[in-house]
Amino acid sequence: MTQTVFIDGGAGTTGLEIADRLAGRSEFELVILGDDQRKDAEARRQALNDSDFAILCLPDDAARDAVAMIDEASTTRVIDASTAHRTASGWIYGFPEIVGKQVVAGAARVSNPGCYPTGFLALIAPLVRKKLLSREWAYTVNAVSGYSGGGKSLIGRFEDDTDLAFMAYALKLGHKHIPEMQMKAGLAHPPVFCPSVIPAFRGMVVEVPLALEAMRAAARPDEMRAALQEYYADSPVVHVAEAEDAPAELLIRKGDEPSDRLRLYVFSDEAGDQARLVAVLDNLGKGASGAAVQSLNLMAGCGETAGLRL
Repeated sequence: MTQTVFIDGGAGTTGLEIADRLAGRSEFELVILGDDQRKDAEARRQALNDSDFAILCLPDDAARDAVAMIDEASTTRVIDASTAHRTASGWIYGFPEIVGKQVVAGAARVSNPGCYPTGFLALIAPLVRKKLLSREWAYTVNAVSGYSGGGKSLIGRFEDDTDLAFMAYALKLGHKHIPEMQMKAGLAHPPVFCPSVIPAFRGMVVEVPLALEAMRAAARPDEMRAALQEYYADSPVVHVAEAEDAPAELLIRKGDEPSDRLRLYVFSDEAGDQARLVAVLDNLGKGASGAAVQSLNLMAGCGETAGLRL
């Protein structure tokens, strides 16, 4: 049976990439509002209440407003791609590899993970759960992303200013991704988050450096790698590289194609005293649109990877 999907905010980058992944699929029919209806509250309200699924690609406040427009009696199931509900009670975190596929499949309200937290949590959450890393450690997250994750304003800034080569931000700390990282990894302390942007449209590298010789009871790098490989062994999306397959360098190219894969690496020195846990992903793929479609597939009873760019 064909199920209806309304992408609220479908004209933005995330919404367009979700629609692209759903194009030509007989399982879904997109509910599309005309240009004159997108800002019509009643038209949106009807679409939100009458569709089988609503995917919210909106700023945080607008996403909260959209949820409030859904009647209590409505059977619409929601996937929110904003930050608004990622730590909210009653919402399932849309990271099936972390929370469980069946949990996402049965959810009525799903909050899409952030792009940076996706890389961080994929590396840290399983290792903390297995007690190979301590929840008490003060972790640092160094990350770089393509500019598409910053929305229209940042896209315009990088595309208009061709001399702009690098931008570090969130220098006052307290970034909105931090509560999500801390909560979903089960950490005692918020990580120090150091994000930056480069003049590439898509792509992301998220790194967690570890001074293992200073960390009591931390596992050896090869033990962490083996644990991650076991944890993601059945995942069609997440791949953990073998030590011998670890590249000498990691690259983001301006012409990179969309990808919904997530690649994880454990780098270390020869003595095993230091390690660099690294996640490589497309900030618009597994970091946004691909993750939303993966959750939608599970919720709708479709193949988990249908429509994904793998």
